[in-house]
Amino acid sequence: MSLPLNVITGFLGSGKTTLLKRLLTDQSLGDTVVLINEFGEVGIDHLLVEEIAPDTVLLPSGCVCCSVRGDLKAALLSLHERRGRGEIPAFRRALLETTGLADPTPILATLAKDAQLRGRYHLGLLITVVDAQHAALQQGLHPEWLAQVTAADRLLLSKADLVEPPVVEALRLALGQLNPGAEQRLVTEVTQGDEWLLGEGVHTDVTAEVQRWQLFAPVNPQRHAQAQVCCLEFEQPLDWMTFGVWLSMLLRCHGPRILRVKGILDVTDSAQPIVIHGVQHCLHAPVHLPAWPSEQRRSRLVFIVRDLDVAQLRRSFEAFIGHVGLAP
Repeated sequence: MSLPLNVITGFLGSGKTTLLKRLLTDQSLGDTVVLINEFGEVGIDHLLVEEIAPDTVLLPSGCVCCSVRGDLKAALLSLHERRGRGEIPAFRRALLETTGLADPTPILATLAKDAQLRGRYHLGLLITVVDAQHAALQQGLHPEWLAQVTAADRLLLSKADLVEPPVVEALRLALGQLNPGAEQRLVTEVTQGDEWLLGEGVHTDVTAEVQRWQLFAPVNPQRHAQAQVCCLEFEQPLDWMTFGVWLSMLLRCHGPRILRVKGILDVTDSAQPIVIHGVQHCLHAPVHLPAWPSEQRRSRLVFIVRDLDVAQLRRSFEAFIGHVGLAP
């Protein structure tokens, strides 16, 4: 059985280190392997107890902590092999902390496309820490911030106590427009051992996730930091193969400009809806829901794009599918 890989990301100074230090002292996470870039960056040297092997340590909570200085795939495979040989505790999840300037998409692509990793790990939750004090500035200046926010399954707002409540509410609204499927909390609301933060992943409860982002329906595309949200709705059942070809071509041509795509599809010859989920050019395996999450049985796609004409996106879909009925 594959193990979930959860990812903690966030821009420089957002508070990832503080969050990680809290998690690493949690005794309930003793079955977790933690991967970081450099021990010095995380500041957990005082927590180290026993060195198991170079770049790998056992923390007081029982977590195994590994420094990744090279290839992520090699590190994950090595840890899995050592787990199998009994050289390190039999962890049941992996937790990766990225650098502040990281675009998480290559991590997701590595998991989705590498055959060796797919049999051992699957994507769990992607958690992005957002600095409430500096988010407005980072949003406008740094494309990495936007990539981290739109890829997230969970958004944690840090430093909310350093700004006025209206600023926090405005940020929540903006984040909800950018990523309608991500749940939001303040860092101070997250407790140790909280499954909301380090659960098995949203893919274990796809119906609840779909219900959340189905509620998002902007009248006009919303633009934030050169990003737009485009919603496509259509009544007629889709041919799965035809739709797959269109989406594959779209991602191949415009992958870097499509920050996020989520969809629930009504396809021909199936009473069950199909949920799709992708980040940039990386599309995860589709999930079949046992039933529709609401009485409305219609296909719906939500795209978060950057520097891509949403009108062109609509025309492309209409032309390829055969002018299916699109909601205005």
